[in-house]
Amino acid sequence: MTTSLTIDRLGRRGDGVALYENAPVHVPYALPGETVSVALDSDRTELLAIDEASPARRAPECSYFTHCGGCATQHMDETLYRRWKRELLVSALAWAGIEVSVDDLLDAHGEGRRRVTFHARLVDGKAAVGFMAARSHTLVAIDHCPVLTPALARAPAVARALADAVGVRKPLDIQLTATSGGLDVDMRGLGPARDKERLVLTTLASHLDLARLSLHGELIVERRPPGIMMGRALVLPPPGGFLQATAMGEDTLGRLVSEACQGRKRVADLFAGCGPFALRLAERSTVHAVESFAPALQALDKAVRGTQGLRPVTTEKRDLFRRPLLPLELNRFDAVVFDPPRAGAEAQVREIAASKMKHVVAVSCDAQTFARDMSVLIAAGFSLQRVIPLDQFRYSSHMEIVGILKR
Repeated sequence: MTTSLTIDRLGRRGDGVALYENAPVHVPYALPGETVSVALDSDRTELLAIDEASPARRAPECSYFTHCGGCATQHMDETLYRRWKRELLVSALAWAGIEVSVDDLLDAHGEGRRRVTFHARLVDGKAAVGFMAARSHTLVAIDHCPVLTPALARAPAVARALADAVGVRKPLDIQLTATSGGLDVDMRGLGPARDKERLVLTTLASHLDLARLSLHGELIVERRPPGIMMGRALVLPPPGGFLQATAMGEDTLGRLVSEACQGRKRVADLFAGCGPFALRLAERSTVHAVESFAPALQALDKAVRGTQGLRPVTTEKRDLFRRPLLPLELNRFDAVVFDPPRAGAEAQVREIAASKMKHVVAVSCDAQTFARDMSVLIAAGFSLQRVIPLDQFRYSSHMEIVGILKR
C-alpha cells in the first residue's frame, strides 16, 4: 500500500518516525518535517519519494549510501546529526530516571575508522566482498568506503584477493586493521587451514604486502610487527583483538580517563583489553589491569616491559561477568575504570556499589546499558558528575560515553 506521511521525529536508528492510524511508522532515510511517499507492508516501510524536503537534508558523500548498511545518517546535516546523536544518550538517561547535564558531542572521527570487517559471500555463483545491506543478509559489493582511514583505502581490494585465493566455500569474514607496520588481517569462517592453503596465504601476504595474516586468530605469517601506539607505548594487539574504532577516539577516551584519575595512586582498569587506558594511566599511577582474554593481557604486559618510565602494571585474567572483583578487592584502589562490552557491567557495578570506592570512571559504547549501570551506582550514593558523549562512529547511532562518578 502506498501512502503519504509527515515525519515527526527521528528514531534510535536514524530513521524518520511518523504516525499512521495512531501507530508509529519508521521510514528509513526520512527527516523530521518532511512529507514523504512510502510503501507500507507488514514487514517494513520503503521510502518511495521525498515530496517536501527538510532544510536539514544534504547530499550523501558515498554512492553506496541507502544500499550498504554501514551508514544510516549521511543524509543529515551536521547540526541535526549532532543534536540527534546526543539526544540518544539524554533520552536513555531520562528513561532511567537520571537527571544530569550531558556535554556536547565530541567529534573523534579523526582520519577515519582504522578497522573494518568485510564479508565474502557467493553471489550468483561468484565471490563478492562488501558489507551487508541495512537489516538484511544481502551483500553489497563495494570498492571504497569514505569513513575509513586512508591507510585502509586498499582494504576492499585486499579482502577480495584473499577471498578469491581461498575460495568462498562458506561465508567468510575478513577483518583488516591499519597499523604502524601496515595492514593486519584476520580471516574467519574458513575453518582450519590445510597446508596448501597456508602456502597460498603466506605467498599472498607477501604479494599484498601485509604486516600480519591470521586465520581465526591463529598466526599464518607475520612480516612486520602490526604496532598500535597507546600513549607512549607500542602495543602489538592479538589477531582480531578489540581496538577502539578510530585512533582519535582512543586518544580522546584515554585523555578523558587519565584526567579523571589524576592524583589517584592506585587504579583498577577493568575490562582492560590490551591496555588503551592502563598504559596511559601508568604514566602517573600504579595500575592493576583485569581482562578475560589472555592474549590481550600478554600484549599489554609486553608493551609495559618495552616502555620506559611507566609505573608498575599488574595483570589478572578474570571473567568479570562471572567473577567480578569483590568489595574487599576493590577497596585496595583509589579509583576504578571500567569499559565493558555492549552488554554493560551490571555484576561488576553491583560490587563497586557495595564497596568503599569513592572514585569511578565508566566508559561505555551503549547508552541503555550505561544508564542502567549508572542507576545502580547512583542508588549506592554516587554522584554522576560529568557525562561526555564521543563520536568515533560517524553516520551511525553508535557512540562512546564517559561517565565520571564520585561519592
